[in-house]
Amino acid sequence: MHHRIIMRSDSTSAAMLSVLRRHLRSEGWTAVRLARELGVGEATVKRWLAGRSLSIDRLERLAGLCGTTIMELAHEAEQARSGLARELTLAQERALSADVFLSLLFMALMAGASPRELAQDFDIAPAALDVALAKLERLALIDRIRDDKVRPLVDRALIFRKLPMRGLFEKHMKQQFLAMDFAAPDAVYASELLKLSNAGIAQLAEMMERFRRDTHALAERDRENSLLQRQWIAMLCAIRPFRTTGLQEEQGGIGRGG
Repeated sequence: MHHRIIMRSDSTSAAMLSVLRRHLRSEGWTAVRLARELGVGEATVKRWLAGRSLSIDRLERLAGLCGTTIMELAHEAEQARSGLARELTLAQERALSADVFLSLLFMALMAGASPRELAQDFDIAPAALDVALAKLERLALIDRIRDDKVRPLVDRALIFRKLPMRGLFEKHMKQQFLAMDFAAPDAVYASELLKLSNAGIAQLAEMMERFRRDTHALAERDRENSLLQRQWIAMLCAIRPFRTTGLQEEQGGIGRGG
């Protein structure tokens, strides 16, 4: 008699399946190849890999095909659950920066959106969305789960530190902020003039990072509690040395005018 693993209520089992799917992919085990090896239909294999009707015996057999065990899957899953990547690799940033659509999709998924929601919001064809999700999965940035859900494999608080993603922001996102009418009545922004030491500037940068994380929590609460329609917004926090050249020219002009 098979003992079934209940995936819907066991987050540890779901994490184990995520690790198993990654191992199977790395060993070249496709659903078609697994079906042929196990003597079952392809749909059955996909059902097992989604956590449905999967017994311990079947899980053990699948683990064995990629050279691991249930205990090793559980250990790796526990590590993965508690240790999401905090920084993208250079290869991951290069892949994202080479495809603005893929990077937008990734950041929206990191913000908690579902694939179905993104397809509606950005009018993405199902086939194009499936291709993009598959790319993100191959890059080890997400793990596709059942019922139109994905699990990001990186911490949402990550910072894009490397040149490729900074270049992508420079090319595609900065222009939206430069085109903003800051004089408009509905413009939302904050501006301040400060005099700080290098230590003070570092502390300000830390405050900005804490604020960025606070916005994540705000978005979560808003998604769960708000009955109003939501829209995508872009936010930019930046600090830079203040240039007084323009003010000096204005001062000179006032003096000449007087």
